[in-house]
Amino acid sequence: MARVNSYLNFKGNTEEAFNFYKLVFDTEFTVLQRYKDTPEGDKIPAKDQNKIMHIALPVGNGNVLMGTDSLESAGHKLKIGNNFHLSLNTDSEAEATKLFNDLSKGGKTTMPLQKTFWNSYFGMFTDKFGIQWMVNYSYPK
Repeated sequence: MARVNSYLNFKGNTEEAFNFYKLVFDTEFTVLQRYKDTPEGDKIPAKDQNKIMHIALPVGNGNVLMGTDSLESAGHKLKIGNNFHLSLNTDSEAEATKLFNDLSKGGKTTMPLQKTFWNSYFGMFTDKFGIQWMVNYSYPK
């Protein structure tokens, strides 16, 4: 799989999202840091103490998916929207199908995985956490 080093911001459900991604990619976190464990952690409101400050999950060959909980108590204003996609470029149709099917569970498909005019096997969806994905396998020329 090609590299995808992306940083995702969530409205308090980073841990749930990353536990889901961990299952899909069958890997383990390399970093999981909570706000309470930071040098300024005692200044964070109690309701946000266990939220995720930083999490890193290796996916594929040298790629890292990272994330955080955006805290309103810290003045963060997160808008879940359509401002990005994570694009996964796979090594085979089988890998594309597995990742597409697993990640899209509970979400909404916007373009079914299919052969395209640009000589790829491609699909798009929004997962159950509101993250938009593109999955692509480019056929050999």
